[in-house]
Amino acid sequence: MIHFYRKRRRIDVGSKQTSHGGGLFDNLLLVQLTTHTDYALRILMALGLSAPEKMTATELGNAYKISVHHLLKIVQQLHELGYVETLRGKTGGVRLSKAPEDIVIGKLIREVENDLGVVACLRQGGEPCIIDGACRLRGVLDSASQAFLSVLDGSTLADVLKPKARLVQLLAIRPPSGS
Repeated sequence: MIHFYRKRRRIDVGSKQTSHGGGLFDNLLLVQLTTHTDYALRILMALGLSAPEKMTATELGNAYKISVHHLLKIVQQLHELGYVETLRGKTGGVRLSKAPEDIVIGKLIREVENDLGVVACLRQGGEPCIIDGACRLRGVLDSASQAFLSVLDGSTLADVLKPKARLVQLLAIRPPSGS
């Protein structure tokens, strides 16, 4: 079991158990994805649920209660990375440019997330550390981050689109034609 801590909440990868307070690492932020990455994943999920149909930015924003302005920035990045196709004009929108089975969650996170370093010495351009060279903590935390990404490398967008009917209902999106 791999444990990742976010603020005062423990998240057990591969389990539904969580606990609050009392743990040794409760205030340690080992893995924390940005809201930008969270929204990128959500956008791809909505598009995967409606595939092969397109969705408008307004539909995506309404589904998740995300500002359309902010959403468009994320869609642009997903387009540049090759995950979505954007269609302009009155009948335009956005749709997946890859099959959900071909979108690996770990790879997507590495591409969207600016910096996955959990402590300064692991971040791009991070602060120099006075105990660098003798510290083993860096290796332990790097291994934990790699384990986290390894778990995500084993999942595709298709894996998280289940139960499809319930997700479509919760997001109040149009299911694809013929569903």
